Amino acid sequence: MTDFHHQQAAHCESGVAAALFTRAGLPLSEPMALGLANALAFAYIPLVKLAGQPLVAYRLPPKFIIKGLCKRLGAKVCFRSFRDPLAGAQALDDALAAGSLVGLQTSVYYLPYFPEEMRFHFNAHNLLVYGRDGNDYRVSDPVFEEPVTVSGRALNKARFVRGPLAPKGLMYHIESIPKQMDYRVLVPEAIARNVRVMLSAPLPVIGIRGIRFLARRIERLKGSVREQRLFLGHIVRMQEEIGTGGAGFRFMYASFLQEAAERLEEENLEQASRAMTAVGDLWREFALALVKECRNPETLDRATLADALRCCAAAEEQVWQDLRYWSRRGRSSKN
Repeated sequence: MTDFHHQQAAHCESGVAAALFTRAGLPLSEPMALGLANALAFAYIPLVKLAGQPLVAYRLPPKFIIKGLCKRLGAKVCFRSFRDPLAGAQALDDALAAGSLVGLQTSVYYLPYFPEEMRFHFNAHNLLVYGRDGNDYRVSDPVFEEPVTVSGRALNKARFVRGPLAPKGLMYHIESIPKQMDYRVLVPEAIARNVRVMLSAPLPVIGIRGIRFLARRIERLKGSVREQRLFLGHIVRMQEEIGTGGAGFRFMYASFLQEAAERLEEENLEQASRAMTAVGDLWREFALALVKECRNPETLDRATLADALRCCAAAEEQVWQDLRYWSRRGRSSKN
């Protein structure tokens, strides 16, 4: 595939989704991919562990952006996973030979082009493969500035690593896309679904209630100061290092609202975009406060951190309430 153009993105899966649809003939920005997939979320799940710490997530699970976007747009994507690494490698070669742009789920730790200090055992990193040169594959990783080449052996190792979120050789490519998109229908539907995730989730660890649940957890932290700092440091890492995290996803969603406002000529969405940007700023300030407390040699100020997180919850709740009102009005006007 000689005419493929690599494009850097803020997040791997939304960047891959935007590139796949754009290549297939349906130009799509990364923020629009995230927004139409209604993938923004928050979850604090103590029962699920990452590196021995509770899961803190700022988006819906891996593959949700790709699958949610396909469902929203009515596109067809072929997903395949494998038990046999040799079969997975052959399937990739066959797809490339057919001229397909192929998405893969991989492990960050085993991708050789990642600097050593950036490698960790995260098995849900998405990238694109657009060609092969002998035993090397041409890879477009959305979080890097330039495309890279990866040996077949290294790529297969990254595809078939074991552990949490094991990729199992997952590969996918677009089979068909709609001829056009009706943003006046798609945008209110997507926003309404995201509103339900953030405001009406049945579990108290999801959405705005989940943010406040985590605030209470911080306020009541027990154990040694070292154990508490490890927990707080884990929150920072999940927020700012894995994917685009809490602040980054809010900024991207604000960009989605901005683009939607321009397409639909909706001032309310423009205002919501500015408000969501301010929410992203609050999340970033919370992350900085966590880092400062982790470096503080004295006793941790848990109450201040909890209050900062509650501020994030209150500001974000207001944005989602405004968007719920707008989406209801927008959908009712079309009935």
